[in-house]
Amino acid sequence: MRRRIRNILLVCSLYDLYIFEEDGRLYELLRNEYQNHRLSHTPEIIRVSSSAEALNILKKENFDLVITTQHVDDMPAIKLAELINNEITELPIILLAFDNRELVDLLSQNDTSLFERIFIWLGDFRLIIAIIKHMEDRMNVDHDTRIVGVQSIIFIEDDIKFYSNFLTQLYQEILNQSRTLISEGINLTHRHLRMRARPKILHCNTYEEAWAYYTKYKENILGIIADVNFTRNQKQDRSAGLKFAETVHKENPDLSILLQSNDIKNKAEAEKFACHFICKNCPDSAKQLRIFMNEQFGFGEFIFRTKDTSVVGHASDLLSLEEQIKIVPDESIVYHAERNHFSNWLKARTEFWLAHKLRPRKVTDFDSVEELRQDLLSSLRDYRKFRKKGIIWEFKKELFDPNSDLARIGRGSLGGKARGLSFVNILINNYQIQNRFEDINIHVPPGVILGTEVFDDFLKENHLKEFALNCPDDAEIIQKFLEARKFPEEILADLAAFLDLVNEPLAVRSSSLLEDSQYHPFAGVYQTYMIANCDENPIVRLNELLNAIKRVYASTFYQNAK
Repeated sequence: MRRRIRNILLVCSLYDLYIFEEDGRLYELLRNEYQNHRLSHTPEIIRVSSSAEALNILKKENFDLVITTQHVDDMPAIKLAELINNEITELPIILLAFDNRELVDLLSQNDTSLFERIFIWLGDFRLIIAIIKHMEDRMNVDHDTRIVGVQSIIFIEDDIKFYSNFLTQLYQEILNQSRTLISEGINLTHRHLRMRARPKILHCNTYEEAWAYYTKYKENILGIIADVNFTRNQKQDRSAGLKFAETVHKENPDLSILLQSNDIKNKAEAEKFACHFICKNCPDSAKQLRIFMNEQFGFGEFIFRTKDTSVVGHASDLLSLEEQIKIVPDESIVYHAERNHFSNWLKARTEFWLAHKLRPRKVTDFDSVEELRQDLLSSLRDYRKFRKKGIIWEFKKELFDPNSDLARIGRGSLGGKARGLSFVNILINNYQIQNRFEDINIHVPPGVILGTEVFDDFLKENHLKEFALNCPDDAEIIQKFLEARKFPEEILADLAAFLDLVNEPLAVRSSSLLEDSQYHPFAGVYQTYMIANCDENPIVRLNELLNAIKRVYASTFYQNAK
């Protein structure tokens, strides 16, 4: 996402501002919500109360968005929009109304095309977030689709009050989905990319606007949510949504479409085109929306079904998807493959490379279902390995491969030895060194690396630093370290999980900040310990590993190290 809304000019009276901030300061509410969803930057909001102030500040400072209420102190909002447009033609302006009746008069008596969109304030500050994200999606959809393959959801609705509320719900579901996926990121960079690659929402008021988006981005449309009654050919058409769904369904029968209406009679019509339906007046419509997005847009678990929709398995991530594909019936594999469910689910989870690899393949391309199954398994397995090549990622038991992975536990620096192993790992993978020599396998040994903060926390929690720095006796130092009982709980859990996966002898080695330094090498000063790691009791194995780690930590304070 290249373009972001960073600076907003809010034009409203003091009373309107009071309405916005009834439950707290607007910026604080926005900042808390941004932090809650792990969004990168909370936009700055500058408020002025008059058109004169707005025009004056726009001459001095740069803004990405103007939000104005209907009533400002010195002129109507429509006039202000005209003046701003005369000065800065590409600056988007949003009109935020408080009263639906006044808005009806405004729409009937004025040309409102100068406003990018019109919204109604319904008391939920998250509408401001929806407005910001709506604008960012419109600004970035072309670039992000073309360069990355980001997916989009087309939302068609012309009822201002309804879409003001619904867009807020929709973005909350999208952001919650992104926050869930962040936890599956293999490192900080990957998590940030996942948030930025979330599906975009393309809100449209008319049939023609929606069709333009569909034809331009049809290969990257995740699904469609549409009202039944909206503008088509410049007239209100009570069946515009049905016509749009019918046209899209003929071209792409596997695309998920949700139709909404106040008239329950439209449900039967929607089902003719295999569309899902939600009654707008239904009290649990928000719950139905969440279920639809989880199941049809791939926002939840991948639910393995057979042709009669019986559930035969669940998968929450790539590894569990791979495990389920191994065991579900042939019928389920065919059912999902024929409908592109695998690639759609992967796209919703921002795994675009793998999704595009699987999408062109048809069931008929394979001689048997077992061949298809094995192709899916090898694609998933290869992608998981490819995704982790050349990087040290944060340890997670469910993702760790004890045969090849190099992962980190805890925060802080990796240290010299680990940094060197990581660099060699990058060289091997980026330059395909293992392919240059026949019959020779060159690789970095798998393992985990404890960050330097684990060492710092261990010393702090056990009050060892001052003692170790001043004690002249190596034997006393190691005895004191071995007696230390406090170890960070989350680190203990990760080490225990690591031992669940690895039952081979282990080398526990130091990796200090000074080791392998180019001008002040410190290698060989600290100790290395080998442990058999073969006891049947996992608690015994964990204690042996902890003792080895403590011994390495103690060696950093030996006399020769000092």
